Amino acid sequence: MSNYTTQMDAARKGIVTEQIRTVAAKENMDVEALMKLVAEGKVAIPANKRHECLLAEGVGSMLRTKINVNLGVSRDCKDYDIEMQKVMSAVDLGAEAIMDLSSHGNTQPFRQKLTSECPVMIGTVPVYDSVIHYQRDLATLTAQDFVDVVRLHAEDGVDFVTLHCGITRKTIEQIRKHKRKMNIVSRGGSLVFAWMCMTGNENPFYEYYDEILDICEEYDVTVSLGDACRPGCLADATDVCQIEELVRLGELTKRAWDHNVQVMVEGPGHVPLDQVAANMKVQQSICMGAPFYVLGPLVTDIAPGYDHITAAIGGAVAAMNGAAFLCYVTPAEHLALPNVEDTKQGIIASKIAAHAADIAKGIPNARDIDDKMADARRELDWDAQFECALDPETAKAIRDDRSPEEDHSETCSMCGKFCAVRSMNKALSGEYIDIL
Repeated sequence: MSNYTTQMDAARKGIVTEQIRTVAAKENMDVEALMKLVAEGKVAIPANKRHECLLAEGVGSMLRTKINVNLGVSRDCKDYDIEMQKVMSAVDLGAEAIMDLSSHGNTQPFRQKLTSECPVMIGTVPVYDSVIHYQRDLATLTAQDFVDVVRLHAEDGVDFVTLHCGITRKTIEQIRKHKRKMNIVSRGGSLVFAWMCMTGNENPFYEYYDEILDICEEYDVTVSLGDACRPGCLADATDVCQIEELVRLGELTKRAWDHNVQVMVEGPGHVPLDQVAANMKVQQSICMGAPFYVLGPLVTDIAPGYDHITAAIGGAVAAMNGAAFLCYVTPAEHLALPNVEDTKQGIIASKIAAHAADIAKGIPNARDIDDKMADARRELDWDAQFECALDPETAKAIRDDRSPEEDHSETCSMCGKFCAVRSMNKALSGEYIDIL
């Protein structure tokens, strides 16, 4: 029997857990320095005691930026085998977390398969699963029903749960009064809002927060405080509803830490590029440095089919300014459930954003792979370039499809013998430079 409850409790007691040791090694960090950050809540190590195959990761602004991949079946797309293909592809491409957002069918076997086979962090949104689990309409569910589903997910081994604790009865009047352009776009937030409207009761995740924290402490489940009022369009960014909810999330963060429960705080959403950095700084102040987990942010509303790009632009700026965890966005965002190729495109875009931010904020050794790529390019070593690439398969396929007729080993089909690298290498070594 371990003499600690959570990774935070262990760190506060000076106990070096296997997970803390693993994260310190991955981050090239001193164990004592990492433990201090975990004890303070500035780094979370989501690691449910029942997720035995987990290879632990740390989430915090001073660590490498991590990315999350949303998956799950819906009524219109319900093939669990395809979802598992996406999961394994996501893990192979370097995703550090998978969130199961399934909203149809018998969700528990898929969730249990994830926590028994998947080595990355697993997250869920229990409010989605409540209607599915009980097979009853939203208005008929009780507050205890919602709490019981949180326990079910904890027992199944999930490492973090998104809980929309920050909206209350007061939010109903706020939404009606402030006339947001997009109201609430958070799926979980809208369900909680609707339940409060239909029943007249307070948000159960807020009202029974202490009971939920007891469950999370028992299994070491990290609470991801959901942003029900995240902006769903640029017009709603950084408004009263969003900021007041964030203030409440700051209070809830402190209460969780008092229970030794680890916390991440979720953030926007759609945000104009010039407001992204400010949003990160405000969160860090209000939530006392708790890791910030952002969806995008998307910096324009007009790119359906390309929202993985709008999200990567915002994500790079967000992570550079303190966001610790980027939720990927795929080309299918706003349009459909992503397929396997959409998932890949979303992951690669998020990985680029995360890596660019890590270089910008000076994460030790973050640029090493870029320097290695530069060396391979200078030497026109194509195999070494592919080894450095985020997506070697695509890079190699493009070159093979359009390779030059002559000097295949030296140049590409864009420049041929006009290649600057080739010309410089020959000039500096005193060779004759033939162009024609």
